[in-house]
Amino acid sequence: MRLPFSRIVGVVAVLVAAFMLSACGGILPKTSSMRAQQPLKQTTINRLAEIGSTPGAPMMIRIFKQTNEFEVWKKTSAGPFKLFQTYQICAYSGTFGPKIKEGDRQAPEGFYNITPGLMNPNSNYYLAFNTGFPNKFDRAWGRTGANLMVHGDCSSSGCYSMTDEGIAEIYALARESFAGGNPVVQMQVFPFRMTPKNLAMMSSNPNLPFWMDIKEGYDRFELTHTPPKWDVCDKKYVFDLTTDETMALDAVAACPARQGDTLLAAVQARESADDAQFKIEVAAIADRDAKTAAEKQAALDAEAAARARGQAIGGFISGLVGGGTTPATPAPAGSSSSAPVPAPAPKGT
Repeated sequence: MRLPFSRIVGVVAVLVAAFMLSACGGILPKTSSMRAQQPLKQTTINRLAEIGSTPGAPMMIRIFKQTNEFEVWKKTSAGPFKLFQTYQICAYSGTFGPKIKEGDRQAPEGFYNITPGLMNPNSNYYLAFNTGFPNKFDRAWGRTGANLMVHGDCSSSGCYSMTDEGIAEIYALARESFAGGNPVVQMQVFPFRMTPKNLAMMSSNPNLPFWMDIKEGYDRFELTHTPPKWDVCDKKYVFDLTTDETMALDAVAACPARQGDTLLAAVQARESADDAQFKIEVAAIADRDAKTAAEKQAALDAEAAARARGQAIGGFISGLVGGGTTPATPAPAGSSSSAPVPAPAPKGT
C-alpha cells in the first residue's frame, strides 16, 4: 500500500528533526537510560567528603576554552564552593567568542543554568545535558541555535565533548545535586581565564566588550567562591542585583539601580586594579610588536641592500666579460704604452 504524500512528508520531517537533534547530544538512544542511573563510585563519594561536600550539595561548572578545562565545583559544609575535579574537554567547535547563529559551529560562552529538564539520559553520544543556549542574554541579542550540549563520545559539532567516563561522572554529580533539592547547576563558560594579561592579548578582538561584561561574574566568583546570581538587562549580564523576586528584569530595558550589593566595593577595587594592569599589558604588547616590526624591517632592509650590492657586482662582471673587451697586456718595463714605436727608416735614402 502506498503512503499518502502528506504522510511521507511528515515521516521525512520527523527523521530530519531526529538527525538534527542527534548531531549534538541527540535523542536517539544507543542503549537504555540505565547509563543515566549509574551510581557514583565510592571513590568519588570519598573525594567529595575530603573537600567537605556531599553528592546532594549544590554544584557549579566552569569551562575555559583556551585550556580545554571543565571544572566541577561543589558547595562545602564551610559555605564556599571548592574545586572538586578538573576534566579535560576532548573537543569543542569554533574558537574564542560566543555563539551567534545556527550553523556557525561556535560553542557558547556566558552564564547558563542547567536544570533537570535539560538532562538527556538517552543521548546518541553516551550521555548529555543541554547548555540552555540560547539563554536570556542570547535571546536579547537575537542569537540562534539549538541542542548545544555537553556530551560524551569525544566529538563535537558546536558542543563541548567529554570522554564517556568523564561525562558519566559529571552527569551523575549533576543528577545527585538535583536529587538533593537544588533546582539548577550554574555553568560559566569563558574563552580563557579572565586575567589582565589574557584580555590584553585579545585587546583588538571585537568580542572584548562581551568578555569585559562576563568578567564581573568571573571576578565575583573568584572573590567569594560562591556562584553569583545572574540576570540580564540593558542587553548585558548583571550580577547579584537585588530586585523584587516577583518582577523579572526586562532583558533590553535599562537596569535598575543597585541596592544592597555588599560585594560591589570589592569587585570595583579588583576591576580597577585589573584595568590598570590591562593598560600596562596592552602597552607592553604594543612595544613588543613595534620592536618586532622594526627588527623585521631592519632585516628586510639589510637583505635588500645585500641583494642590490650583489646585483651591482654581477652587472659589472657581466659587462666586462660579455661586452667584447679583454684586459690589456701590460707593457714592458721602461716603455710607454701610450703609442706604438715607429720602425727605423731604410738606410741610403
